[in-house]
This record gives sequence, C-alpha cells and structure tokens, in this order.
Amino acid sequence: MVLALLVGGSALLVLSPVWLVLASVVDLLARRFRLPTPRLLIFATTWCWLEIFGVLAATIFWVIGQGRNQRLHYALQRMWAAGLIGSLRLTVGMVITVEGTSHLEGGPFIALCRHASLADSLVSAWVFGTHGHLQPRYVLKKELQMDPCLDIVGHRVPNYFVNRASSNMSGELEGIAQMAADLNAGDVAVIFPEGSRANPKKRERELNRISQRDPERGARLAGLRYLIAPKIAGAKALIESVPRADVLTVWHSGFDGMDTFSGMWRQLSQRAIRAKVVVQRHSRSTLPVGPKFAEWLDDRWVEMDQAVATSA
Repeated sequence: MVLALLVGGSALLVLSPVWLVLASVVDLLARRFRLPTPRLLIFATTWCWLEIFGVLAATIFWVIGQGRNQRLHYALQRMWAAGLIGSLRLTVGMVITVEGTSHLEGGPFIALCRHASLADSLVSAWVFGTHGHLQPRYVLKKELQMDPCLDIVGHRVPNYFVNRASSNMSGELEGIAQMAADLNAGDVAVIFPEGSRANPKKRERELNRISQRDPERGARLAGLRYLIAPKIAGAKALIESVPRADVLTVWHSGFDGMDTFSGMWRQLSQRAIRAKVVVQRHSRSTLPVGPKFAEWLDDRWVEMDQAVATSA
C-alpha cells in the first residue's frame, strides 16, 4: 500500500495540469459551477502527500530508535489531522466550527461520537488533539488498516482495530476494554457506537432489527431521523473499563450525505459546506450502571438527533 500511495501521489502531482483542466471543463459543461471534481482531486493530491509525509516521519522515528515513543507519534497525529483539516478548508472550502471545547479540560475521558461521514475519525482527532490537547485512542474497524499512515502510526499508539465479522464477540469486547484500561489525565478513548456511517437505509434497517428484538427500545428510538441507533456492548465495555472517566458525547451537523465519496461529490456540487461539531460532558456520577445504561445511551442519542435536526 505504501508503494501504491507513492505512485498515486506522484501521478496526481505530475499530471495535475492535465486533470485540473479536464475536470474543470467537464464540470462546467455539466453546469456544476462549484467545480466539485477538480476540488476533490486537489484534496486527494494533498491527502496523498500528507500520508507520504506521515509514513516518512514514522519511518524516521523507527530508524532513530523512537518507534515506541507515543508522545512523538501523537504529535505527528496532531500535525497530520491539522494538515488535513486545513487542506479541506483550502481545497473544498469546508469550514468547521467547534463548540464545547471547555469540556475537554482534564480527563481521562470516554468519547461517544456520532458517525455520519468519511471524515469523522479525522475531525474527531483534530478536535481532541488540536482543540483539547488530548491524546486520543480509537476503537476502529480493521479495514482502516489499509490506510498506510493509519496502519503504522495507529499500531504505535494504543488503538484497537475491531474485527466486525468476528464470531468471538467477547474477545473483541475484551480488546476494547484493555485498550482503555490505562487511560490517564490528558487521554480520551473514542468510539463510534453506531458502528457504521449513518444513512436512511442503515437507520431503518437497524431500527427494524431492534424493534423485533426489543419493542420497548425500538419505541424509544423510533423517532431518530439522522443518527443510527447505538450499539450498547462496545460503549459499555469501554466505559466500564475506566470507572474514573467522565463521558463526552460528540455530535456534528453539516456532514450528512457525505458517507461515501460520491456523496461528498454531490454535496460539494450543491452547497458550500459549513459544519459544526458540539462536545458535551457528562459527569461519571450521572451515569447509571447495569441495564439502565442502555436507556441512558439511547436518551443521549435521541437528544443528539434532535439537536442535529435543529441545526440542519
């Protein structure tokens, strides 16, 4: 994958005079006057070279004997996330505001985040690292290891890559819990309880599944319009592994419909993207234990869904 990244990044850069003109002409002929295609290609080129920089930096760390230096790798992660957010602003005009950064002081924290777009991991890393000066560790799907920079750096800091197809669910939950067990002040463990990027089909399918198994819970979540019903087990395992951690809920608006590359292209064709990220903090003393936790989490998801509806 590293070789493919180098080849792809080099090709995009060398051929940029050609594809920039062609993509612009195609968009103008199709009356896409916001020029989404060249803007996305410019961002793709920037992403490739930021990835190459990240892989090169991680290699240098290993060569000089700093391959296990987590502080150094977190600094690299902050630079990578800030660079990508900056490139999104410059290339596609995306503007992101963040509310609730005062809640990010101290820690340790468990963060339960909404998942609706391809950029959610990046945006949360930027929020926690740049705005909160925290060291985030993630519960991520194993497929993301295809990203060379994320694969290398992601295994040098305490993340956990979940195998969603595993038949050993207890083993996966144990891995999630162990990832966060040594969480300290200045650390945040991040999970996306929905388990997948939200869209209407996934939302309806999950609500139908829940309603069949647990009609009471199905009725509680039936009004969701933007978020997918959260999966309880992973969030519960993470929270229970760090009894002293406060919980953050994080929702955003403005990214809806950007759960695929074609969705991003359509959104860029239609409007300037103005997104908002909101962080809310919940004292650990307010969290119920046992069966009541599922109801608490569902209530937070309903609240966030209503907040997204108001912001939409």
